[in-house]
Amino acid sequence: MPRYYVNRNAQANGDHEVHVADCIYLPLPKNQYFLGVFDDCSAAVFAAKEVYTQVNGCKTCSSACHTT
Repeated sequence: MPRYYVNRNAQANGDHEVHVADCIYLPLPKNQYFLGVFDDCSAAVFAAKEVYTQVNGCKTCSSACHTT
């Protein structure tokens, strides 16, 4: 099962992006918040919403959870 992280730094639009551990856009370690190991990105996004109110899936590694 994949390990998921959320970026501690928000994007320009306020989103904190959720990434899989091997994503090419995974933030630097100091900007990563480990969410846990999940079957899919929707569970990871749900967990991230416990930490941040505005969350989105990464378009590259969590595209099923990415909204525009």
